[in-house]
Amino acid sequence: MSDKKFLGGKNSNAYIVFYSSVMVIIVAILLAFTSLSLKERQNANVLNEKKDAIVASLGLEKGSYDSVIEAYVVNKEGEVINTENTPLDKLFALAASYAAGEYPVFENKATGEFVFPVIGKGLWNDIWGYVALESDLNTIKGVIFDHAGETPGLGAEIATPKYQAQFPGKTIYEDGKFVGIEIVKGGAPEGDVHSVDAVTGGTKTSEGLENMIKDCLSCYDAFIMSRTAVPFYLVETENAE
Repeated sequence: MSDKKFLGGKNSNAYIVFYSSVMVIIVAILLAFTSLSLKERQNANVLNEKKDAIVASLGLEKGSYDSVIEAYVVNKEGEVINTENTPLDKLFALAASYAAGEYPVFENKATGEFVFPVIGKGLWNDIWGYVALESDLNTIKGVIFDHAGETPGLGAEIATPKYQAQFPGKTIYEDGKFVGIEIVKGGAPEGDVHSVDAVTGGTKTSEGLENMIKDCLSCYDAFIMSRTAVPFYLVETENAE
């Protein structure tokens, strides 16, 4: 009988390579199984975070999304459309949704306030958020911004409540024309309803934030106009008289 051991025995190079390969494969299978088994729970957690961010932009409590929000998708013409994915699903690939001309809308059923998701590019990576408008569809009620990798203490400041507190009360239209919000380096002029301060030391992130708000909210212009029974700029003129 041959006394040769499998692959030359435990101390042979062939055996070591074989054993290591088998262990790598087993570990990879276990990790893949764990990842798949947790994916549904992870997606649910991310979805709840998005829901909470939407209601937070309206100043509402966490967990209130399902009871107060009606969601749908509109096109460039402001028409509600049917899409393969739900409005919440769109948030997981928001840039692609914008590119396809499909824009998610989240409406507070009780007040007629609206939340529009936004996405753009900062200095290092994606930035995103939610802009809530009062029922006049012009005045900002609140905002939530976040980022994937902006510099701590600089561009990352867009995600802080202190920075976001500048936005409520600002308006995105002037004389019926969409103007967005200007992010001003060195400080916004006092009393300017269309601008806020830039992030100190975060010029590129601030520019990205301004572009994100203008590029995304402008896509809702037709929808906003269609939902405004009496244009807000005419109401303001009448009140002034």
